[in-house]
Amino acid sequence: MGHNTLEQKIRRHIFAAGLSEQHIASLAVVAREVTFDEDEVVLVDGQRSKAFFLVTAGSVAVELRTPHLAVAVQALGPGQVFGWSALLENQDTLFQVRARERTSALRLDGPELQAACKADPSLAAEFLQRTLYVVAGRVKATEIRFAEMCGVKV
Repeated sequence: MGHNTLEQKIRRHIFAAGLSEQHIASLAVVAREVTFDEDEVVLVDGQRSKAFFLVTAGSVAVELRTPHLAVAVQALGPGQVFGWSALLENQDTLFQVRARERTSALRLDGPELQAACKADPSLAAEFLQRTLYVVAGRVKATEIRFAEMCGVKV
């Protein structure tokens, strides 16, 4: 898998919209293509993600798990991302992520991504701003899901 095709795939992903060619090249260096089978658990709750994922095909379910039930909070398809705890030190995730079908993604290695952001503050700023929108969306989806479960009209 050459960097050219990885760069093209990153460039086409909505998360990367507006990034400079330099930023896209930096991300391609830490990226690789991965595939998940239906029902495969990609991220286990209670563990920090080791990577940041850009979904390119298929879909995953973001689930909030307790010992007694799993609540689907959000379904993520092509153009969406998950694994933002990979950007934070010692930040465990509350969410489990499971493939709903055969799913392809670009996997950005967490430590390498952090290093790339430290080396290039402009990349860090762009990446973190985009990630903040993702986190806010996840919080909103969780609020809506809980309101539904509690019978509250949102």
